[in-house]
Amino acid sequence: MYQPAVVSITVFTFLLTILLILWRPRGLNEAFPAMGGALIILLCGSVSISDLAVITTTVSGAAITIIATIVMALVLESIGFFYWAAEGLAVRARGSGIRLFWYVNLLCFLMTLFFNNDGSILITTPILLILLQKIGLKNHQKVPYLLSGVLIATASSAPIGVSNIVNLIALKIVNMSLYMYTLMMLVPATLGLIFLAILIFLCVYRDLPRKLPTNLHRFYPNLISRKHHPLKQETPESREHYDSKLMRKILLFVFLIRISLFIASYFSVPIEWVAVAGSSLLLGWRWIYLKKPPTDMLRKIPWNILVFAFGMYVIIYGLHNIGLTNVLVDLFYPLVSGNLLNASLLMGGLLSGMSILFNNHPALMVGTLTLTEMNLDPLNLKIAYLATVIGSDIGSLLLPIGTLASLIWFHILKQYKVKISWKEYVRVTIIVIPPTLLFTLVILYVWVQWLF
Repeated sequence: MYQPAVVSITVFTFLLTILLILWRPRGLNEAFPAMGGALIILLCGSVSISDLAVITTTVSGAAITIIATIVMALVLESIGFFYWAAEGLAVRARGSGIRLFWYVNLLCFLMTLFFNNDGSILITTPILLILLQKIGLKNHQKVPYLLSGVLIATASSAPIGVSNIVNLIALKIVNMSLYMYTLMMLVPATLGLIFLAILIFLCVYRDLPRKLPTNLHRFYPNLISRKHHPLKQETPESREHYDSKLMRKILLFVFLIRISLFIASYFSVPIEWVAVAGSSLLLGWRWIYLKKPPTDMLRKIPWNILVFAFGMYVIIYGLHNIGLTNVLVDLFYPLVSGNLLNASLLMGGLLSGMSILFNNHPALMVGTLTLTEMNLDPLNLKIAYLATVIGSDIGSLLLPIGTLASLIWFHILKQYKVKISWKEYVRVTIIVIPPTLLFTLVILYVWVQWLF
């Protein structure tokens, strides 16, 4: 039993950390309050040194997988892959604003599926901003593309566990394989995404331009300047055309690496080994093709993501140790145990509410640790866990503060002087997110019932 002073310090540290992460005074990187809070938690004693070993084991595999994925994204960007993809998006729209809407959503979905949600926001948002500016759209006409892009990119981390570092950490906590996660989640989460895209389309249909310029391909290769892009990668902008055959081969390689992660999970091989092997091969190929050694990746990798995830997990572990999860267990165990539909709806709703209040990263960790204390039967535990992921990845989108990706998106918009207010954001999300959340949670229950 911890002293009241320790409990008070732990709770206060958690609340202060969340406030600083959401407020970000003077552009404060979210990693600093997370690690500062973690140090206070360690010093006050709610997390012990022995607990750190458990935390490191839990976080390390997920962190390595995400970093390897980011390395692949950086390598692809350095050869112009994303700009090639965006050029194809612009050309394939063939002058239709409605067709462009669906291509934008497809691009954002694929970027998250192949890499991760935060990386997808960083990659696609600047490309879309400059493309929409060159097309000559007014600010209110840009909103449907940008808003649908961020919602789809963020929600797309739900279908497979490797697109979000918190999903991977939670997988480790509940001891679920990536193969089992995908088997149970891919269909309901994908159907939920389609449902979400349709609802967004119905909401923004009136604001979509019907006609766009049809000669975008003439200027698009030189459209994006490196100095405008947040990742600031060296891109082959001097080339007028990209090697489409090469780009398709690279896309196939990345796809095979992603498939290999699920095969490795099925055979109980650590997925981080496969992710590291894939990124190493891509780095080696770039070294030969572009004559660029991999040393530049050390400064380009966003290490702050690892620091943030580790620091937040230390803080959440402190809350777990002082009894927060026991309180949640007492409240929800009678409702969740023995009923799969209740498990899906209640845990999904709980995580949505917690994510909206204090961000989905700590919310999912709290929810997952709570589930491990409930002593649920294996199937009930799995569906309850998957419901928390849906709440964390989809339900959290109701307000911009619900996800780190949404906050990054608003930051990028500000850099480009594009104004989208919270009111404009919520005007859409209040209509599309609650029904999408309910639909996806019910489909999860139906799908799991059918599987087992």
